[in-house]
Amino acid sequence: MLRRSLGHRAPLLWLVLPHALGLAAGRITGEWPLSVLLGAALLTATLAFATAGKRPWLWAGALVATAWLTGLASHSLHRSRLPEWQELPPREADLVLRVDRVFAGQHDNRASGLATITGTDPHLRELTGQRVYFSVRHAASERAPLRSARIRVLGVLESLPPAPTEDSFDAYLDGAGVNFRLTRGQMTETVRPPTAYREFCARMLARFNAFLGTGLADKRPELAGILRAMLLGQKQSLDDGQRAQFLRSGTMHLFAISGLHIGVIAAGLHALLSLLRLPRPAHHGLCLLILWLYVDITGGTPSAVRAFIMVAAFQSAYLLRLPGNPLAALAASAGIVLLIAPMQLFSASFQMSYGIVAALLLLGLPLAETWLQAWQPFASLPEAARGWWHRTVIASGRAILGLVAIGLASITVSTLTGIQFFQLFTPVALLANLVLIPAATLVILGGVGSLLCGLAGFTLGSSLCNHAAGLVLAGMDLAVQSLAKIPGGHWPAGYLAPWVGPTALAVLLGLMLTGYGLGWQRRAGGWWTPYAVVALTLIFGVKFG
Repeated sequence: MLRRSLGHRAPLLWLVLPHALGLAAGRITGEWPLSVLLGAALLTATLAFATAGKRPWLWAGALVATAWLTGLASHSLHRSRLPEWQELPPREADLVLRVDRVFAGQHDNRASGLATITGTDPHLRELTGQRVYFSVRHAASERAPLRSARIRVLGVLESLPPAPTEDSFDAYLDGAGVNFRLTRGQMTETVRPPTAYREFCARMLARFNAFLGTGLADKRPELAGILRAMLLGQKQSLDDGQRAQFLRSGTMHLFAISGLHIGVIAAGLHALLSLLRLPRPAHHGLCLLILWLYVDITGGTPSAVRAFIMVAAFQSAYLLRLPGNPLAALAASAGIVLLIAPMQLFSASFQMSYGIVAALLLLGLPLAETWLQAWQPFASLPEAARGWWHRTVIASGRAILGLVAIGLASITVSTLTGIQFFQLFTPVALLANLVLIPAATLVILGGVGSLLCGLAGFTLGSSLCNHAAGLVLAGMDLAVQSLAKIPGGHWPAGYLAPWVGPTALAVLLGLMLTGYGLGWQRRAGGWWTPYAVVALTLIFGVKFG
């Protein structure tokens, strides 16, 4: 029987995947002359245009080659390091920075984040346009800088290492396209204040923090901290014990604003806005506007922006009355992100979020549909003769089989990336996510209800929503504590060579695409091939302990 989850087409993958491979090739081989790459891409693009509709294989090959060359050129353009700085020791620098992102958890008159250098002393003018990580102290009378502000900073500037280890903060900065870090800095002047929109976002974030603590922060501050961490992405609200427990259970992703949050909020907004009976364009436009405000108010983290782009692509197809195609939306989202911020390809957030969503679409949903087709208890009993317990058994079985299939698909990617980025192998993660993801969905809905009630001035409603979410969080916290104590639930682990993790992940996703394209037929390998890749990687490519 043909499964509805199969057969979706995503032609953009023929451009997105070669482009991503070109970026990866640029990272491996180093920077290439940009003029040579652009010239070669122009030639292959001309060949593709000339052979369109005449020689399909030559046209396809030229198109793929063009995408690969543009990826290589994009890496050289966005990762343009200054070779002379690689050999220089740290030095004092007086810089003007445009703040692009501010990290949460500022204290003691300190602030840190990512910025772009817009002004320097004359002898450092080659630094203009470079991205930099900054950590600065500001006067007690001044507030921490906001996004879009321009500040003058005096500090110690040093170049990042060209090949940082995967588990280091330098690797995160490298994935963000940052070449320098400025530490021990002092903010000496605000050259230009933040825009009115950024001021608005900062005020709303402060109000969101207050709303999520209404009625809960005084009685159960630890639960209020988890609620703020989950709804606003403020991991600093977690104490060290909570952070360690969620990390060891493989559920730390619940505190990154990502597809789960954006998807749940989008579904809730659609349900609410449908009551207004707005025209279709106004309905979707208002939903996307509210979603974007949520993303931007909570900091505009890359994972949140990626999830928003995917939801926007999917909703645009629905608005245009095109067939719903989550795989095409995923490809469009990845393509847009790689064009705007190509260095995100190498970040843990990008690889885990897109890898897991791809696993769900390519493997999880078809596997769940296969199992559900086979789950036919009481098939010989007519529908009218089934009692409540028959229907309960059928519905419970369908829910459990669906969750297990999706969990088994996501665990393939999370196992490989967890070892690569966190040096942890967490067998307990499958069970933990089966329990905590549905619970987290309820918490997100409760938190959104609290925010809406707070904005409407309904303080009692906000308190009730917070207490409802807190009740679920208390159960989640107890479950995480129990799961973290399971013997063998988590192991320190690392790859024997740096290339093992990325290679295994690429092979895994390639097999999933192939299996999906062939309908997961048994003669083509069936469902076991992705799990074989993970098992072989664990046996031959990982060192435990």
